[in-house]
Amino acid sequence: MIMAKGIEMREAHFPGRAPVDAYGNGGFRFADMSHRGSVLMLPSGIYAWDVAEGDVLAVAKFQRIFDEARDVEVLLVGTGREIRPLPGDLKEALRAANISSDPMSTGAAVRTYNVMLAESRAVAAALIAV
Repeated sequence: MIMAKGIEMREAHFPGRAPVDAYGNGGFRFADMSHRGSVLMLPSGIYAWDVAEGDVLAVAKFQRIFDEARDVEVLLVGTGREIRPLPGDLKEALRAANISSDPMSTGAAVRTYNVMLAESRAVAAALIAV
């Protein structure tokens, strides 16, 4: 938390699960709110994610997912406009945590996440803003 001119700034977090209503223009809409930038959609809530299209998908950037691994069976990774493979060390770390990973374009990941969430599946998503 940072104090800036009397305004209390908190880490962006929505404490619940919600489908993605829209995406594009550099962000996402969900739960009657909008967020500019990338997001992690986890069982504990929706969090801002400091990753942009083209960034290296380092294992450390996925720590919040590992922290909730017990509640996640499938991780959908929206890699931006284009599909790109996950780095080997990330795939191995997810596999070691018993999390199945599936990289796809962000649009496909949003649609798949919404379906799996509606089916009450143990799904999480790491969505890079487009």
